Amino acid sequence: MRILVSNDDGILAPGIQALARSLATRHEVHVVAPDRERSATGHALTLHKPLRVEKVDLGDLVASAHAVNGTPSDCVKIAVGALLPDMPDLVLSGINRGPNLGTDVIYSGTVSAALEATILGIPAAALSLATFSDIGYEVAAEFALDLADMLGDHRLPPKVLLNVNVPRRETGPVPDVRITRLGDRRYHDSFEPRLDPRGRTYYWLAGEVVENEESPETDVVAIREGFISITPIHHDMTHHASIAMVRSWRDRAGLPGELSPTERN
Repeated sequence: MRILVSNDDGILAPGIQALARSLATRHEVHVVAPDRERSATGHALTLHKPLRVEKVDLGDLVASAHAVNGTPSDCVKIAVGALLPDMPDLVLSGINRGPNLGTDVIYSGTVSAALEATILGIPAAALSLATFSDIGYEVAAEFALDLADMLGDHRLPPKVLLNVNVPRRETGPVPDVRITRLGDRRYHDSFEPRLDPRGRTYYWLAGEVVENEESPETDVVAIREGFISITPIHHDMTHHASIAMVRSWRDRAGLPGELSPTERN
């Protein structure tokens, strides 16, 4: 397969290099990633300044590598629209330094790169290592190679991607896999006030993770129990079950409206 690899930790991060090397043993790999860390940028796009692209040498195994002064979503867009000679068969984003569990997927640049691929009609997965150390990427990259082969054999539904989290494991066999849903993982935010050299106040966002999740069906618990978590997700945030309820509110409030297609028929 022709595989596009991106991330949000930057093109020189150990996770993306381990991923690219592993995939390149069986596939044609092209890397297009931010030129620096772009974590927690969500699905931001660069619209008010030019995008600049530079070639990067990541070794002979990788077919091509480019660094972009933009976000992860920018990287996937420009890779498909300008840099790659042909459409990739698959996009893999990662391997992220740190987990992307529960509500993390809303903020994650790693997930957003994969999400952008699905918007463009390309199968994709986001991969994260559930540790903030630089240990364990090789095991995660070994699993990513098998994951890529699986996605080559089986087509995901349109606009669906796989959010994958791998527990830290320095050596040994790849952990067992659990198919999960997003769990409840939030942050207790704190804003630390500081003074700049001119005496003006600024704030530094910090905080602690709050995990109250106990269901073994969730990604949060799967990682806690040492499993690889695979969660199918998609960008359609419509809560379909609430449409009829909100329509009834509109009608009771006397707001102007029209019948739904079902009601018209």
